Amino acid sequence: MLEAWFWILLVVGLYPYAIYPVLVAMLGRITNRAVRRDAAFLPRVTVITAAYNEAAHIRATVENKLAQDYPAELLDVIVVSDASADGTDDIVRAIAAQDPRVRLLRNETRSGKTTGLNLAMPNARGEIVVFADANSIYRPDAIRQLVRNFADPGVGYVTGRMLYVNADGSLVGDGCSAYMRYENALRAAENRVGSIVGVDGGVDSIRRELYRPMRADQLPDFVTPLNVAEQGYRVVYEAEAVLTEHALSAQTQEYRMRVRVALRAFWALWDKRGLLNPFRFGLFSWQIWSHKLLRYLSFAPLAVAMVLNWILLPRGGVYLLACVAQVLFALLVVAAAIGVRAVSGTTIARMCFYFFLLNLASGVAFVRFVTGKKQIVWQPRSG
Repeated sequence: MLEAWFWILLVVGLYPYAIYPVLVAMLGRITNRAVRRDAAFLPRVTVITAAYNEAAHIRATVENKLAQDYPAELLDVIVVSDASADGTDDIVRAIAAQDPRVRLLRNETRSGKTTGLNLAMPNARGEIVVFADANSIYRPDAIRQLVRNFADPGVGYVTGRMLYVNADGSLVGDGCSAYMRYENALRAAENRVGSIVGVDGGVDSIRRELYRPMRADQLPDFVTPLNVAEQGYRVVYEAEAVLTEHALSAQTQEYRMRVRVALRAFWALWDKRGLLNPFRFGLFSWQIWSHKLLRYLSFAPLAVAMVLNWILLPRGGVYLLACVAQVLFALLVVAAAIGVRAVSGTTIARMCFYFFLLNLASGVAFVRFVTGKKQIVWQPRSG
């Protein structure tokens, strides 16, 4: 019985990382639902950026969007300041004085990103709205690449590809970059099935009429695309719409960010739990179960399987090999974390460390979720 439970838990824990991607890739080869893109499709676009104390980045971000390879008369920018107190507003006002395409909105009381987006959306002039982070730098054609997907009337939401710039070769940065390459490959496979599940909040776009206001505690990067899918539209991935951001260099910063994202994702899944019903949402329900819910919960079956592995050690064979693998994994994580030079620079060590960090963050977030804790406001990312 213990052996059966060990294998069941191991498979459940590894399923969202290893088995689901293979299944969705195979299914995508059968369905191959191509998006009908058209580079000549050029609707009006509004870029919305929520900012809190982003004086160090906001000028470069806004000017980057204004300089996009897109007809200037069809592009405008809204910056929503979440009660910034560091000069962010003055910088945006100065840009707006030179370029009427830029507008500043301000929340006098700090209320978080979601409230800022709710405030900005009624002021958007574009048929398509692009959500850009306050420290995001797009490639010159990123908006054009996002928008061409909306030529397909079945597409309601488009996300691009995030590339992390890791100038110092940090442990977290390399692990995060490898994780994003894995995520982007999975999104490309999900694209061929119909809709993707995970998006990058810094390079996203939506048909304006599909936006639904959210509560302040809801995660817009998660809830908004689910709202779009719920309305019967596709959420798709555009690999040519590229955003670059600096990777977080400190382990504690990355850990806190992952806990925050996982906590808000748990609440989003709870709010949108109706989408988990396969009788109503079919294939997309399976994708949410696999790509999101089971992945965020995988720390639990993996942890129990690890304990059972040691109980089963006297039986030798594969259980002995599995225990050895556990020890090697733990040694690589510790060596990477404390900076053992001969080990921490290896790809396998960085991957093991980041996998451990992701699951630790999910475990902590789940405890906070079941105890009713929520997070609304955020601190700006720092590299």
